[in-house]
Amino acid sequence: MNGKSYMRDARGALVPVESVKPIHKLEDQLVRKIAEYAAPLSAEIGRFKQHSFDDVDAYVQLVAERYNKKLGGKKGNTTFTSYDGTVMVQVAIADHVDFGPELQVAKELVDECLREWSSDANANLRTIVERAFQVDKEGKINRAELLSLRRLDIDDERWKQAMQAITDAERVIGSKRYLRVYRRPSPDGKWTHVTLDIAAA
Repeated sequence: MNGKSYMRDARGALVPVESVKPIHKLEDQLVRKIAEYAAPLSAEIGRFKQHSFDDVDAYVQLVAERYNKKLGGKKGNTTFTSYDGTVMVQVAIADHVDFGPELQVAKELVDECLREWSSDANANLRTIVERAFQVDKEGKINRAELLSLRRLDIDDERWKQAMQAITDAERVIGSKRYLRVYRRPSPDGKWTHVTLDIAAA
């Protein structure tokens, strides 16, 4: 354009290259270089996972056919091991759990109990309760913390109703399959996880 080079900024405006600070040009080059490698790598991992799941499903179906059994849908966690015991593949299925409106009822009942017990309520109990009903950055309730309340043995009818409400609120809204690969130098060696997650590498 007019014999000049421009860079587009985050607002969509064209900025003459000479007006962009050198350090910002370097950052732009850095980000684009990493992203250029990341995109095909991500696609390759996606293809690998799909091929692996397809192979696993075909093998499981083959095993089922040997016993004249037809399998319906994808079942629970499964482990596959090499003949020499040095390579292991695990396919895990994790449910995605959310909580329905019953959770608000549970919170009200628990708060009611705490208000009534305020004079002698244990400070640790208050902390556990507050932590259990807090949401994370994504607005999700910490399921483990919430379910830890159900392990508390408190003999109060409202508390028991609250725990039942928590149970009723819990619902599976989907599931996701995970593939994990492990290796070890010998059958009695220690398993090492083959990292496929860039954040964990």
